[in-house]
Amino acid sequence: MAEQHGVKNQVRSEAEVQSDSGGGLGFFEKYLTVWVGLCILAGLALGHFFPQLADVAQAGELAGYPVPVAIVLFLMIYPIMVQTDFGKIIKAGKSVKPITTTLVLNWAVKPFTMAFVAWLFFRVIWGPVLGDPQLAGDLMAGMILLGIAPCTAMVLVWGYLSKGNMGHVVVMVAINSLSMVVLYGPLAVLLLPVADVQVPMARVAFGVLAYVGLPLVAGYYTRKILLSKKGKEAFERFTGKLHYVSTAALLITIVVIVTPQAGVVLSDPLLVFFVLIALTVQILLIFAIGYGASRKLGLPYEDAAPTSQIAASNHFEVAIAMAITLFGFESAATLAAVTGMLIEVPLMLILVRICLKTRHWFASKEEPAGIGAVRS
Repeated sequence: MAEQHGVKNQVRSEAEVQSDSGGGLGFFEKYLTVWVGLCILAGLALGHFFPQLADVAQAGELAGYPVPVAIVLFLMIYPIMVQTDFGKIIKAGKSVKPITTTLVLNWAVKPFTMAFVAWLFFRVIWGPVLGDPQLAGDLMAGMILLGIAPCTAMVLVWGYLSKGNMGHVVVMVAINSLSMVVLYGPLAVLLLPVADVQVPMARVAFGVLAYVGLPLVAGYYTRKILLSKKGKEAFERFTGKLHYVSTAALLITIVVIVTPQAGVVLSDPLLVFFVLIALTVQILLIFAIGYGASRKLGLPYEDAAPTSQIAASNHFEVAIAMAITLFGFESAATLAAVTGMLIEVPLMLILVRICLKTRHWFASKEEPAGIGAVRS
């Protein structure tokens, strides 16, 4: 009886968990999807009325990335790294089950679900409407290029907002970045009607350095110096001031990325709509597979949330670059890859909310084994 009473004291009710998850997002974060939508519209408007901005962005590129994008992405990731316990990164690197689950989802499942969904929509459902097999094939190619490029930047934000294990996210970003160099080309050759695909090595390397490496080092030393020299109270005051920096940088990133692509997006809104529907189905499908598999495997919530989010996210910068390289800037493949950028951020924010609302489905890393089963 005493043991059962102790377990009950450790188990929070579903209502309490949902209340916590609802209170985990402030006003700004709560309506982040709205701000993202407004930023997408602002980017499209800027690109439409000031098309010369695209030339300005391309003139200031470094390893294929516009310098303004690199700067705002650094500002987006740095506050997250400052608040990350680096001991958890080392510990996460030794956790075989969540790492293996994420790798399987990213490289053995998602590329093929993306190819299937692309085929289903553009050969079967939208095929008769499009009436052009070549156009349908190019749109499929753009989606596939998204499906074989796992995200290595935005997932840090999704993991942070959903209160996931940031150590696991950082480890998987590093592993996926290395895996992409080896697997992107063969998967593209397997799933695309092309004979030779060169992985943009400089772009991948620079992305990892700018989005992960520099913020990781800066965050580590900021955290170490503040905690050792100023103490925990000063550290908490500093991180409190950084509260909105990451989110604000995310919104600026959206405007900066969307603006140069406005001409492609606005060139054919109907095709954009078709791709939006197909990508929405794919993202929700792979997220559901990842979330369900994580629960079945007994992963704690802190690992399950980022595992499924990493599977659902795509590295649209690399996908767009590959689509332009293989099919041309004005191709339907590029249009599909750019559309992935438009839908992913709003949809991932919705999935973050879903994770927070359903965290009571899983055990927590702070709870004894078996607690999650009692709460479910």
